[in-house]
Amino acid sequence: MFDDHPTVTGLLAPLVDVTGRGIYEGDCFVPWHDHLRDGARVAAALTARMDPARPMHVGVMLGNTTFFSSVLVAAGLSGLVTVGLNPTRRGPAFARDVARSDCQLVLTDDPAALGEAVPDGVPVVDVESSSWAAELATYRDTPVTFADTRPDDLFMLIFTSGTSGEPKAVRVTHDKVAFPGSMLAERFGLGPTDTFYLAMPLFHSNAIMAGWAVAVAARGSIALRRKFSASGFISDVRRYGATYANYVGKPLSYVLATPPRDDDADNPLRFMYGNEGAPRDLPRFAARFGAYVVDGFGSTEGGIAVARTPDTPEGSLGPVTDEVAVVDVETGEPCPPGRVGELVNPLGPGWFRGYYGDEAAEHERMRGGMYHSGDLAYYDDGGYLFFAGRLGDWMRVDGENLGTAPIERILLRHDDVLEAAVYPIPDPAVGDRVMAALILVDGAVFDPEAFTTFLAQQPDLGPKQWPSFVRVGTTLPRTETFKVVKRVLSAQGLECDDPVHPLSGRGASARSHAEQRPS
Repeated sequence: MFDDHPTVTGLLAPLVDVTGRGIYEGDCFVPWHDHLRDGARVAAALTARMDPARPMHVGVMLGNTTFFSSVLVAAGLSGLVTVGLNPTRRGPAFARDVARSDCQLVLTDDPAALGEAVPDGVPVVDVESSSWAAELATYRDTPVTFADTRPDDLFMLIFTSGTSGEPKAVRVTHDKVAFPGSMLAERFGLGPTDTFYLAMPLFHSNAIMAGWAVAVAARGSIALRRKFSASGFISDVRRYGATYANYVGKPLSYVLATPPRDDDADNPLRFMYGNEGAPRDLPRFAARFGAYVVDGFGSTEGGIAVARTPDTPEGSLGPVTDEVAVVDVETGEPCPPGRVGELVNPLGPGWFRGYYGDEAAEHERMRGGMYHSGDLAYYDDGGYLFFAGRLGDWMRVDGENLGTAPIERILLRHDDVLEAAVYPIPDPAVGDRVMAALILVDGAVFDPEAFTTFLAQQPDLGPKQWPSFVRVGTTLPRTETFKVVKRVLSAQGLECDDPVHPLSGRGASARSHAEQRPS
C-alpha cells in the first residue's frame, strides 16, 4: 500500500559522501560524511547493548544536539526505533512513558534530571560521559550501511503533548517522516545551498517532520539550537546563514515581542513554516523580518491536514476538502456553516498509523470508521475552516457549547495583549463560566473598565463568550512545545497567585449593549 512512499533511509543515502554541508551546533560543524559515520557507530553500539528478541526501542531525553541528530541517523541506517521522551515529564509519569514504549535503554545528556524515574532494569546512558565516549570509540571502524527499510516500518515513537490527558505514543513510520520532508523541500524550492534552523525540541513531531526531515530531503545543512531563545533567534539566523526555520505554537509571538531594530529585515531567512501561530503574528513576522511565513494545521497523529490557499481568509486554517469535515460532537452528523463541531477525516485514518501499545485509544480515535481529531472547528459560508479549540476545552455556558479559540482570537486584537488563554471554571449554579488568562506586552497595565469597553466593541463576541473573569500574569503553564496546559488553569480557577479581575459587574451599560447582539 505504501511501497511508493519514501523512507528516511532513502533520504540519508545521498548524503554519505557530502563534505561541504552538515550539522552546525554552536561553534562546531560536522559534515554529513562524518555525521553518517557517527550514526553508524551509534547504531552499532546501541544494537550491541540490546536484546534482539525485544522491540529495538531507544529512549531519548536530549536537547537539540548533534548527538540527537546522530541517533536519528542511526535509526535511519539500522532500523532502530527512537522514542522521543518529554523532559517535562517527571517521576512516575516519565517511568510510565519509558515502560509503555518498551524502551530497552534511555540516552540522556542530563542524568540528574531523571532522578529515580527510570524503571528498574532499563539502563540510563549519559551520552556526555567518558565511559560512553570510550564505548563508541570501539566502533570507530563501523562502515555506513543502509538497512532495507520499508515505508511503513516504525522509525520513531512520539508522545502526544498531554494537554488534555495522558500522553499517547504515536507510531511514526519512515514515510510519515520522509514524505512531509520531501514535500516541503519541493514546495519551497529548498536545496543543498539552504541551511535549516532547528530550535523546536527534536522529541516533537514538528521538529522532526517540518525541520530535520526537510533538511535531509533537501540535502542542505542543519543549524541546531539546544533550546529555543526568542532573543537569540535572529542572531542565530544570521550566524548560520539560515534560510528556513520551523516553529510550533508561540515562538513567533515571542520573537515579535523582542525590541524591534532597524536592521531586523537584514537577515537570510526566507521561509518560516509551522503551525498554531497566532493569526495576527503571521503578517507581522513576515513584514518585520522579510520572510515568507506559512502556518499549516496538523497533529502528531497526522490524521488530518489542512493547508491554506492564497485566497484563505485571515485566521482560517484553509478550505474544507474531501478529507476534512466538521461533525456534531454528540450525534456525529455533519454540521452546517457556523456551527462548532469536531474536525474529522471522513475517509479514514489519513497518515495516522496508530498508537503504540494502546489499542483502546486507537479504536476511540477511529470510531465509526473516521479519524476523530479531538479538535473543534467550524466553517463559514465560503467553506473555510476556523479552529475553535480542543474537545477538552469545550465549555457549556447557559446551555450552549462554546469553543475557546474564537474567544482567544478576539482577545488578541487588543494591542496590550501578548497571549490569551480561555478556559472554563465551574458556574455556582450549573455549567461553566468563561475565564481568560492574559499576558500583557511589557509596560502595559490592565484596566478592567477599558477592557470591558474593548470587549463591547467587538462585533463577533457573543454574550455567552464574554469572560466573567480575567487573570493577568507573566507566565502560563505550558508544555515543552509551548502549548498551554489549560486543565491547570481551570483547576486553579480563582484561587491563583495572579491578580484576577471580575468583568461581569463592570461596564454594565457596555455589557448590556453587547448582550443585544446575536452570538
